Amino acid sequence: MDLPERIETEEQLDDLLTRPSPGLVALAGGLRGTVAMIGAGGKMGSTFAVRLSRAIREAGADARVTAVSRFSDSSRQVELERRGIATVAADVMEGAQVDALPDADYVVYLVGRKFGTTGDEAETWATNTLPPVHVCRRYAGRPTVALSTGSVYDLSPLETGGAAESDATEPRGEYANAAVARERLFQWASRRFSTPVCLVRLFYANDLRYGVIRDVAESVFEGRAIDLSMGCVNVIWQGDAVDQSLRALEHAGIPARPMVVAGPEMVSVRFLAARLAGLLDREPVFANESAPDALLGNASLAAGLFGYPEVPLDRMIRWTAHWVSSGGRGFGKPTNWEVRDGRY
Repeated sequence: MDLPERIETEEQLDDLLTRPSPGLVALAGGLRGTVAMIGAGGKMGSTFAVRLSRAIREAGADARVTAVSRFSDSSRQVELERRGIATVAADVMEGAQVDALPDADYVVYLVGRKFGTTGDEAETWATNTLPPVHVCRRYAGRPTVALSTGSVYDLSPLETGGAAESDATEPRGEYANAAVARERLFQWASRRFSTPVCLVRLFYANDLRYGVIRDVAESVFEGRAIDLSMGCVNVIWQGDAVDQSLRALEHAGIPARPMVVAGPEMVSVRFLAARLAGLLDREPVFANESAPDALLGNASLAAGLFGYPEVPLDRMIRWTAHWVSSGGRGFGKPTNWEVRDGRY
């Protein structure tokens, strides 16, 4: 991919985020029928839907994307339809509405709730566990990619390089345990309905409008202290995270197969802040000392299947520094990457 030195507008940003890789175009060439994108109204949903739709067009495949969501933000539905993507407004918490969804040949599942869990734990558990049951029954047997989270793991000692697919999913906190429950339901459905499933355990996708790099850049730019107790993170460009997650359709299996999708580097938060500070002409402010463990994923499997992400780490850092310093819009949704007790 030919990468610009800077990203100046949201139109340029969205074009880059949704530009499919050759690998995704090759996968799209083998698709036939409809891909149901469940939960396409979320912050990553439009990237998923548009990137796959572009890949299908480039491949000339006889396939289409149908985006399903409550679409509480109607502008997202309008934008998807403008891009030629069919949409269906439905609340997947309601089994009857899921039963009424159009037929599909593949499923990409993006529904989940994280923030606001503390104090409203029951809603998080319901959101993360009820829709999978409805969707798995409705689309029994259809190859499925289910977006999960790296939070299904506990903190990993730094020397291990992060959690791998075979490591135990015994996390801390209500949200993380609800995410494990979501995975268990897809695993149950894989066996019960002979449904090929890939569970994508994502560690920190980054858009210039949100993500760990954006969070740290804002702290540096505004002179706020950066908590070093979570001393290392994984970061991956959102376009690469979406691309790899979609290509995971080829690796769905029975029983369900987990796959860590993350940036291949274990990035020091101190290094990240210092690099951003140099670009932003600021002095970073730090608090606390780095712990010997962190929430980290080992992306060796995905890297072996898909190669190194198309957007490298330093390009993400430079893009973000320019975006923040020039007043580029943010979503106002901090990742809370520094949380160590699982309370979101």
